[in-house]
Amino acid sequence: MYQTSWFTLINFCQLLKSCIAHKNLLTGKSLHTLYIKSVIPPSIFLSNHFILLYSKCRHLSAARNTFNLTPYPNVFSYNTIIAAYVKEGQIQIAHQLFDKIPEPDIVSFNTLIAAYANRGEIWPALKLFDGIRDIGLELDGFSFSSIISASVNNVLLITQLHCLVVKGGYDVLYASVNNSLVSCYSKNGFLNEAKRVFCEMNGREDEVSWNAMIVAYGQHKEGVKALELFQEMVKRGLYIDMYTLASVLTAFTSLVDRLGGLQFHGQLIKMGFNSNPHVGSGLIDLYSKCGCSMLDCKKIFEEIPERDLVLWNTMISGYSQFEELSEEAVTCFRDMLRVGYRPDDCSFVCVISACSSSQSPSHGKQIHSLALKSDIPSNLIAVNNALVAMYAKCGNLQDARRLFDTMPEHNVVSLNTIIDGYAQHGLGHEALHLFNWMLEIDIMPTAITFISVLSACAHTGKVEEGQKYFDMMKRKFGIVPEAEHYSCMIDMLGRAGKLLEAEQLIESLPYNPGSIAWAALLGACRKHGNIDLAVKAANQVLLTDGSNPAPYVMLANMFADAERWDDVAKVRRLMRNRNLRKKPGCSWIELNKKVHIFVAEDASHPMIREIYEYLEEILLKIKHVGYVPDVRLALVKDDGIGEERVRRLVHHSEKLAVAYGLLSTKEGEPILVGKNLRICGDCHNAIKLISAVTEREITVRDARRFHCFKDGKCTCGDYW
Repeated sequence: MYQTSWFTLINFCQLLKSCIAHKNLLTGKSLHTLYIKSVIPPSIFLSNHFILLYSKCRHLSAARNTFNLTPYPNVFSYNTIIAAYVKEGQIQIAHQLFDKIPEPDIVSFNTLIAAYANRGEIWPALKLFDGIRDIGLELDGFSFSSIISASVNNVLLITQLHCLVVKGGYDVLYASVNNSLVSCYSKNGFLNEAKRVFCEMNGREDEVSWNAMIVAYGQHKEGVKALELFQEMVKRGLYIDMYTLASVLTAFTSLVDRLGGLQFHGQLIKMGFNSNPHVGSGLIDLYSKCGCSMLDCKKIFEEIPERDLVLWNTMISGYSQFEELSEEAVTCFRDMLRVGYRPDDCSFVCVISACSSSQSPSHGKQIHSLALKSDIPSNLIAVNNALVAMYAKCGNLQDARRLFDTMPEHNVVSLNTIIDGYAQHGLGHEALHLFNWMLEIDIMPTAITFISVLSACAHTGKVEEGQKYFDMMKRKFGIVPEAEHYSCMIDMLGRAGKLLEAEQLIESLPYNPGSIAWAALLGACRKHGNIDLAVKAANQVLLTDGSNPAPYVMLANMFADAERWDDVAKVRRLMRNRNLRKKPGCSWIELNKKVHIFVAEDASHPMIREIYEYLEEILLKIKHVGYVPDVRLALVKDDGIGEERVRRLVHHSEKLAVAYGLLSTKEGEPILVGKNLRICGDCHNAIKLISAVTEREITVRDARRFHCFKDGKCTCGDYW
């Protein structure tokens, strides 16, 4: 190229464009070297294309060096390098470069607005949006769509933007703006507003608009209307693509229509969309939420040759919905990293959710460290909410609160999460204090908020406060009570010994109470020993959930408490005849990133001899300070003097796990034990005293809540 001709230069440019299109970094570098050594005069056109080449190939340092060597960079040069930094998640550097553009164009603004919108950072996006109008640039559909997306959780702001769209006539020019409005209104629960925007498009809607409206119906559990809209699309001959089909799958998911989903899956196979990653994500979401096995989901996943990040996220999310598959969710996340995908905020939210129910709390800390080292911004509210929930559910309420307090902003999910954390730890006063603070800062509570608030009242015996908040939910916030709210009220009354009032509340419900309400009353009957009412409650549970062994087990335990052994035998015989088995109890503790699982009368652990010996020593110490084994809770008939009952109590799984934890950790170190069932009453009494004589903080997370033992006391105040 020393003797350059126009023909040679044209060929050079075409070859360079080909390298950009195919991301051919090796050939592109050779061309760049040739260009630098040639007699071709410096060209802003070629420099920009080399910046674009390196950006496309994610070679950011080379792109920046090329930009710095460009003698007179124009707005295209700036836009290209800014987009490169945005793509790599380095938005601050991108914004610094933006501030240096002599005359930014609409692309300059839109690139940064979209970047902030994707990170959920609304105020920088709004400032840039206002900047477009300040310098007299004409807003376009992309500008509005991006800023509306950034405002997704701020209904007031979305409404203001909607008015601006209408006044400026942008709703006529840009279907994409209306599509964004439909999506944002839908995500905030304003389905009627979404429908109004869709209807006012008056024939100007496109396939994307129809897809957005189908998704909106699906999100609001109006799957029938979503399917009707899809049928109308087909009648009108509109183009059906992978996004449409994925939207229809959302509708089947909202209907929990497994059969309809399976039939539609068959149609997708015939249409050739079964190997599409976008459609595959919808299928996995449908199967995982409609009672199908995750093995079916895995089969769908493995049949898709070109998997994208969304597909991986959906698979992780599917696993995370099942507590027993939390380890598989973490494994799937690690597989995703191994094949080269960089997790986004959704990836972290899904895997952190799985860590919340994992037997291994260390998983959550590892994922948190990875999130801090990644490109995910540390102030991203969705990830922080998931982390707060994870720490609270793993028994580390201090870190959960510390993270909550350092968050730059909170939304309703943040408050719901931390309130529920305090409620589950038996700290009702703190939970209610946070709820009142939530009202003070004008964050509107939701139905989920009141479940946590009522649960906090139930766990702490605050009956009058619970009734006040229940009335407030209906009167002040217009939230219609659902089964979970009534269950909390029944639980609250039952715990307080108001069994008759709890029964009257069930019988006055405006709908069939189902198994949840009667199960709550059954638990209260066990606590207060009301066998007659317990039999009635158990029978009501079995009418709607005949395959559930829990009512049988509860009745058998109550009969055993009362030493009505003939009745115990009848219940157990009935269980055998119906092929029902009691869920085996187990407890576990994680030490040095290894989970140790124990069952009653365990003999499998390699240190079981040492554990039994240590436990005998500890039990001897707590007997000196008042421990008396509650042999009624042994639940076995003993015609002798009680040695068998005592032995059974001593070797309960939670006692074994606690003993191993104390034996294997440093003096003064707190321990956390998990249990898959409700903690045994005798174990609760024993562990209280063990915490005193060993001067240790011991936390037991059972199937219902946390019991935090310290100095001979439990956070539940023995009210559980």
